[in-house]
Parts: sequence; C-alpha cells; structure tokens
Amino acid sequence: MRRSLRLALLFAVFIPANTAGQTPLEIIDRVDQLLRGESSRATIEMQIRTEHWDRSIRMKVWSLGADFSLIQVESPPREAGTTTLKADTEIWNYLPRVDKTIKIPASMMMGSWMGSHFTNDDLVHESRLIEDYDVTIAFEGPMDGVAVWDLRLIPKPEAPVVWGRIDYRVRKGDLLPVWAKYFNEDGELVRTMSFEDYMELGGRMVPARMVVQPEDKPDETTVIIYHDLEFDIALDESFFSLRNLRRGSSG
Repeated sequence: MRRSLRLALLFAVFIPANTAGQTPLEIIDRVDQLLRGESSRATIEMQIRTEHWDRSIRMKVWSLGADFSLIQVESPPREAGTTTLKADTEIWNYLPRVDKTIKIPASMMMGSWMGSHFTNDDLVHESRLIEDYDVTIAFEGPMDGVAVWDLRLIPKPEAPVVWGRIDYRVRKGDLLPVWAKYFNEDGELVRTMSFEDYMELGGRMVPARMVVQPEDKPDETTVIIYHDLEFDIALDESFFSLRNLRRGSSG
C-alpha cells in the first residue's frame, strides 16, 4: 500500500491564532503554515519501533519552506554523518562510511527512509493543503472538554496526492492540531498522526512530540521528539547544496 507522510511536520512553527469567523479553508491553511515555517533549525530524535527491532536516531534538521531540507544524523555513532538533502523534487543521500553520494531514483522513492515509517517519497511530495484539497467542517464543538474543529479534506480532481481523504482535529483556542487521520482512495484508514506535549520551544508553542501509527501494524510506531528549535534563521537556497551534503554543516 502506497504511503506518504509529509515531513513538513518536522518543521513546526506556531502562528498566533485569531479564530473568529474563519472559513474551513482559512483554518486548515493556518494549521498547514503552523507545520511548515519559512526557515528553521532543529535537533530531533526519531524513535522507530517495528515488529523486529527498535532504534533511536538523533538528527539535525535545517529547512527552507517546503522545497529545501538538510537532515544530518548525529547518533548512533555507526550512522553519524549520514545526511539527506532534499532540493525541490530531488533527494540525495550521503553515506560517510563509504564516502559516497547517492541520488535516489524513482524506483526507490517508496522505500523506507532511515528504517522509519516515512518514505523517500514523503520528502518530495509536500503539498500545500489549501492548493490540493477542498476543506469542510465535519464537526464543531467540545470534545474531551476542549473546543475543536474536525476538518475533512478531499483532494481536488487533479491534485498530485496519494490520499483519498485526510481528517484533522484542531483545537479552536490556539489552532494547534490534535491528530490527523489519513485514508486511502477506498476510504480505509491507513495511518494516524497524533500531536502531543505542547510546549514552548524557541519562544513559540509547538507540539514537541508527534506519533505516527500505521493502521495495518498496530504494534509499530515512528515518534518524532523535538529537543530544540530555532526559527527564521538566515538560510538561502545555496545552503542546500551537494557540497553541504558531503561536509555537513556547523550552521
């Protein structure tokens, strides 16, 4: 089953909420921007649990909008220095143990990235929700003592997306997401992404923990934990180069 996970969630940024009188499209656009950011630098930990093994990877992440990212492994030591570069629709990996740069071919785009429940395709196909989906409010009111919107996103006919539907639950008070549920074209739930541990990092409120739960593998998860975040840092497209891919960055 084809799965794609927007790694824009790696670059969360809080935009102060003013929710009065907003349309469903405006609500989801603010949530989408909350999960994107103009530029950022983060230290994250990715905890992966599969049927056969558990592993934890600590990484530095630099991003510029939705088109550019540089992700460098810091630990475990065996994989330290392994780096992924995304520039527009192309992805390269640098493997320091063999000193080799590899461009990911189309045939490998659906392969697992770093052994997680993310794919290489996830890094490429980051869409802006308001451009690719029609949005309606499926529910509005209190849920577990918190006022929320449940938003339903249906892809536009020509949108280059893999999901048949996405449902979002968003807190009305601050426009922070609670969860997102991803469905295939047959209406079957494929994956749930939960947002947890809201806290201030880098002077902004963010969900510091995101949990991805594949529906067909209930005992498996990929968890993203933020250790630090910086926003609106000085980056331009030249930073996201093959040279930086090979040498890493002290930035």
